[in-house]
Amino acid sequence: MIVVYLLWGSTYLAIRITVETLPPLLSAALRFAVAGLILAAVLRLRRGPGALRVDRRQLGSAALVGVLLLAGGNGLVVLAESGLPGVALPSGIAALLVATVPLLVVLLRSASGDRPPLWTFAGVTVGFAGLVLLVLPAGNSDAVPLVGALTVVAAATSWSVGSFLSGRIRMPTDPFVATVYEMLAGALVLAAVSAGRGELSDFHPAQVSTRSWLALGYLMVAGSLVAFTAYVWLLHNAPISLVSTYAYVNPAVAVALGALLVAEPITPQVLLGGAVIVAGVALVVSTERPRRASARDHDRGPRR
Repeated sequence: MIVVYLLWGSTYLAIRITVETLPPLLSAALRFAVAGLILAAVLRLRRGPGALRVDRRQLGSAALVGVLLLAGGNGLVVLAESGLPGVALPSGIAALLVATVPLLVVLLRSASGDRPPLWTFAGVTVGFAGLVLLVLPAGNSDAVPLVGALTVVAAATSWSVGSFLSGRIRMPTDPFVATVYEMLAGALVLAAVSAGRGELSDFHPAQVSTRSWLALGYLMVAGSLVAFTAYVWLLHNAPISLVSTYAYVNPAVAVALGALLVAEPITPQVLLGGAVIVAGVALVVSTERPRRASARDHDRGPRR
């Protein structure tokens, strides 16, 4: 749990440092392509040539989920955190907004005919009230950039749809194999959109700072391989009520690191809105913990 708390919570700051000198969508494509290929190589070495074998339907399902989670979810977060100060969204704020994913998943489940408990809806209401508080214009220089905030809300929505679908379509039975195809599909779409935005034509490796390369390497190894592997292990070896606490610990870690390492502002509005969001997520997690496993698979924020 410490690995998931700290590493996933720190990926938001690593994204901000990466996009200082690396094109945002290109950096995300590189991150998931390299991580996916490494994971594929490890699986093949440990399990043999047939380790990655899936049928067409499973491949298509994994690719769809990967595009929603990584291209739509993570890609939009990366875009929101890129840009000039005052335009780019602080990493801590991004993490707080992504914490709404469990709330959005509850709404999707309700729309499909599921009947979450009444207290779950109370948690959703509280969480979205915190979201409104967080992005409400404050009329000062430290106000949350609205465009960036809405971009992360769109990212959280995309991640939530991918999370919701992953438990309802025919995915590869092995979660590590599914992750390989999710990462590679997400990386392909991110690379295509990056090229369409002109990021490749303007990209010069010599202009990338050492700290951006190091941050990208950290995202590949710590965020996409180590932390995700720890999360998958926890799903099989720990109570879901414990595992789900990542959803409200990660934002606290991200806000603290952003303030300590890159002097991101923590205003009273951020503290209030963030606290209300976390309270709403905590209420949802505590009331949803008896739910069956399929409702929780892939229920994590866009950060892997």
